[in-house]
Amino acid sequence: MKIAGGSQENGIIIGNTFDKYGSSNPVVKWMMAGFERSLTELVHRAAPHSIHEVGCGEGYWVLRWQHQGIDARGCDFSTQVITLAQQNAAEQGHAASLFTARSIYDVQAPQDSADLIVCCEVLEHLEDPEAGLQALQRIVTRHLIISVPREPLWRVLNMARGKYLGQFGNTPGHLQNWSQRDFIRLVSRYFDVEDVKRPLPWTMLLCTPRR
Repeated sequence: MKIAGGSQENGIIIGNTFDKYGSSNPVVKWMMAGFERSLTELVHRAAPHSIHEVGCGEGYWVLRWQHQGIDARGCDFSTQVITLAQQNAAEQGHAASLFTARSIYDVQAPQDSADLIVCCEVLEHLEDPEAGLQALQRIVTRHLIISVPREPLWRVLNMARGKYLGQFGNTPGHLQNWSQRDFIRLVSRYFDVEDVKRPLPWTMLLCTPRR
């Protein structure tokens, strides 16, 4: 699967800096297994017929859901990473049209709505995360799954493996940092939080529109 590998577009780091899904590192494999287990459980609970992943990167999850028989598609602000996602789709026998270059700020109903909106590992990259949540409000009709790194644990783990020491463990491109409590409090201003998963080192929420 093609990965952006730390490439930048307009000064912004795009996609995945390394192939975390294909890593042979036992710690990375353990962490990603926990992320996958939590995400899969929440998707199963939402029971969607259609999924739109906002901030889909190179398309890993959209293509996984397609293989599971779910009508899934994705968007990302980066034209470069969407090109990679389209190439990955073609290599797996799927249409390039599954992926569209569109920023989270620009999503609109009804064209971007779906039974389930997924927005994982996106808000920490945004200069204005509240505008991103307001944009998601426009398109969430049934369920939203949203996740961010859990701080300060994320930084501590980065420093423990000798990464980003000059930035005190902050991953390049991460503009926002939330503890689990702070993230739940933020999202609760825009959505009802139905379930909380804690795969180390993330906070992952299943949400519904505010009643």
